[in-house]
Amino acid sequence: MIVGVVTGFGAVTALGVGAGLLHDRAVAGESGLTDGMGRCGDFTAREHLSRHEARRTDRFSQLALVAAAEALAQAGWRTAAPPYPSDRVACVIGCGLGGTTTLGIQQGVLEGQGEEYVSPLTVPMAMANAAASHLSMRYALHGESLCVASACASGAQAIGTGLRLLAAGAADAVVVGGTEASTSPLISAAFRASGALSPTGASVPFDRDRDGFLLGEGAGILVLETAAGAARRGAAVLGSVLGYGASSDAHHVTAPEPSGRSAAAAVTRALADAEAAPGDIGYINAHGTGTVLNDRLECDALRLALGDALPAIPMSSSKAGVGHLLGAAGAVEAIATLQALRHATAPPTVGLRRPDERLGPLDLVRTARRLAPPVPGRPLIGLSTSFGFGGHNAALVLASTPSAPSAPSVTTKGRG
Repeated sequence: MIVGVVTGFGAVTALGVGAGLLHDRAVAGESGLTDGMGRCGDFTAREHLSRHEARRTDRFSQLALVAAAEALAQAGWRTAAPPYPSDRVACVIGCGLGGTTTLGIQQGVLEGQGEEYVSPLTVPMAMANAAASHLSMRYALHGESLCVASACASGAQAIGTGLRLLAAGAADAVVVGGTEASTSPLISAAFRASGALSPTGASVPFDRDRDGFLLGEGAGILVLETAAGAARRGAAVLGSVLGYGASSDAHHVTAPEPSGRSAAAAVTRALADAEAAPGDIGYINAHGTGTVLNDRLECDALRLALGDALPAIPMSSSKAGVGHLLGAAGAVEAIATLQALRHATAPPTVGLRRPDERLGPLDLVRTARRLAPPVPGRPLIGLSTSFGFGGHNAALVLASTPSAPSAPSVTTKGRG
């Protein structure tokens, strides 16, 4: 088993700029949703990026650049000088839709002014791989660089892909994560037409009265290294990715497979990859979209995979506080899971008042909850699940840094 240790992470969400705010405000039960949307209201590109960068990047790439700056600074990496041979550092960033902001703006230019006024940067700014490209250029990452585009599973699958690159020996370190900024009127209208968006503007996963999700934007970036590599350079380890599992429903382009078996298989594979048992899981950050169907089928899948252990595991959804981040969701939620494990505190599902009893016996977190302490010398282990349009299922098993073993007691024997 190859474990990817996390030496840095960064996030930009509706709860603020920074992974610390993501955890602190979530634990406080705060929501970043306003006017039915999880926009990053505290984020202004020019406050973090040069004028040149801001003008030549779509918002989804800007969010990724800022989240990555936090992650790599925390990991102790310097700009354009990675602590490994540059061709041994990969970059894998998930994104579901790409630069929809740029496409919307340039469509207006085309219709209002004519094609000669359309920016020649439209395609480079809008292409879904732009975030991975800009991160590679900024930090001189000459290893494999790619975008994972598997809808709402993209961020989780990007992390899993990075873990596999480490396991295969194809990279010594990987910058991984997800980013998305698709909250435009067109995207909102499309999801509303599909019946997925909450018509009441109050998305509450697992609640009896839930009626859909709310769109959000954001980015989550992590630095993964091998344990040996991190130790050689004296890096602080913040947690680890123990295992990854994925599957495909092969059923329908939008509707999940009704038995839940394929989604359950992703969880089972992640546990096997981590060499963990269902009873080892101390917290679940669920995909938890807040739609009636998806919440039910996710709970069914978790029950298939975790069996009798499920009802005793604290579970919550981050989407109630930041919205559904589509291609960034899995990465941001992986960071939320790591933060919960590091601080031994599970954030609540914001607004959850009346859990839906039809979902079966579950330990749904409604107010911040201290997690059960691990055995000394062992980490707290968590599960993060992601499911996307097209039938993409992904699961990550994550862990805190193990607590120090208790020192043996010292007995002083007197002379008889």
